[in-house]
Amino acid sequence: MLLELEGPDTSRIDTLNKLLAGKQAVARAYNKRVRNKSFEEGEIVWKAVLPLGTHWSSTWEGPFIVKQVLGLGAYRLQDQGEDIHAAPINGKWLKKFYPTM
Repeated sequence: MLLELEGPDTSRIDTLNKLLAGKQAVARAYNKRVRNKSFEEGEIVWKAVLPLGTHWSSTWEGPFIVKQVLGLGAYRLQDQGEDIHAAPINGKWLKKFYPTM
C-alpha cells in the first residue's frame, strides 16, 4: 500500500498537463491581439492627455520628439522648443505622429 501512495498518480499528472495546455491556449489568444509599441530616438510622437481618474482618452497633445529611450517601454520626451520633460512616460500613452499634407 505504501508503494501505491508514493507512486505518481497518472490522473493528477494528466489533469496538470491539461491545465497547462489550457493556460498556453489562453496566452496565445491574448497575445495575438497585443501590439507592442516601440519608438526610437528622434521620432515624433503624440502624447495622450489623461484627465484624473480615467484610463482612456481620445485627446492627444504634441507633437513631441523622443529624446531618450530608457528601456522597459519608458521614454523621455522633448518639446519642439528644446524643453526636455523631467518625468519619463510609458510608451502605451504615445502614438506615432504622421503629418498631414
